[in-house]
Amino acid sequence: MKEHPSKLISSRAFAYFLQLAETLNYTKTAQLLGITQPALTQQIKKLEGKLEANLFYTVGKQLHLTKAGLIMKETVESIYDVLLEATERIHDENSSTRGKITIGISASVEDKVFTKFITEYFKEYSGIAVTLFMVGRKEVWEFLEKNRIDIAILYLPTGVLLKHKDFASRNIIHDELLFLHHHEELSEKTSITFNEALAFPWVSYPKSYFVSQVIQAAFEKRGLTLPESVAHFTKPDQMFRFSNETGINTALPRSFFQAHQGEGILRAIPFEPPIQLELAFVYRKEKIDVPRIKHFFDKFDQYVNNENYISRLKNKE
Repeated sequence: MKEHPSKLISSRAFAYFLQLAETLNYTKTAQLLGITQPALTQQIKKLEGKLEANLFYTVGKQLHLTKAGLIMKETVESIYDVLLEATERIHDENSSTRGKITIGISASVEDKVFTKFITEYFKEYSGIAVTLFMVGRKEVWEFLEKNRIDIAILYLPTGVLLKHKDFASRNIIHDELLFLHHHEELSEKTSITFNEALAFPWVSYPKSYFVSQVIQAAFEKRGLTLPESVAHFTKPDQMFRFSNETGINTALPRSFFQAHQGEGILRAIPFEPPIQLELAFVYRKEKIDVPRIKHFFDKFDQYVNNENYISRLKNKE
């Protein structure tokens, strides 16, 4: 049984062959490679011997590739292309300013600040292609696990990462849910209890959404059923507009209300006890060792240090 050629032929021989196949001149090839012509000839003969085929033939003084030589040239070139692509991919993987970053953002999070940041980031680091798309509660962990996304942006319920020990988070802001209403009788109150909130109809996120899960957990903790919802929307601005125009109540993050309260006649009060949320980046722990991911986080930190998240959220530009 013959040994596999890859065990017998050195990478140097392939490099010498490819250069000779390009120039079709022993003298010129030897000069380009910085070796003697006899050394080059010896390497080519060894290669032909191991392949048991002639790779070149001569007509007069002109060197030509045989059919075997043409096959070998095409094959070696394709191998080099694969190696070059692999080298570029490895370089991108280890570069802080090249490569791809894929981000999944929960629909219950307003994307304004992140879209603006990514736009500014691209202007400075165009070698990194950032993709931002919406993800649901059920798919976010699967997408992170299977590396379909590098980072998730979501409202993180308390203790949820205890169930996902391979993941880490970076806080963006500490937030809380506010009860948004139109009722004069609540205008003097500084907070609303869960029992009191049950007396009013709501517009809510779909039940499968992160924020809905937080609300449900808060009510169930006190032995209460969820408030009656007359409508469901997937985005906070949709809920805000619906509530503002119909008089139906809702619950939205304080950060969102602070950015939009001038756009309607809604009033807001916190729950008692508070329903707290953490807006956070979530990612697989090993991702922080990827230079472009760390670079992205560092630049976002600088971005919100220069002007904080809430201020940017309020900014109408």
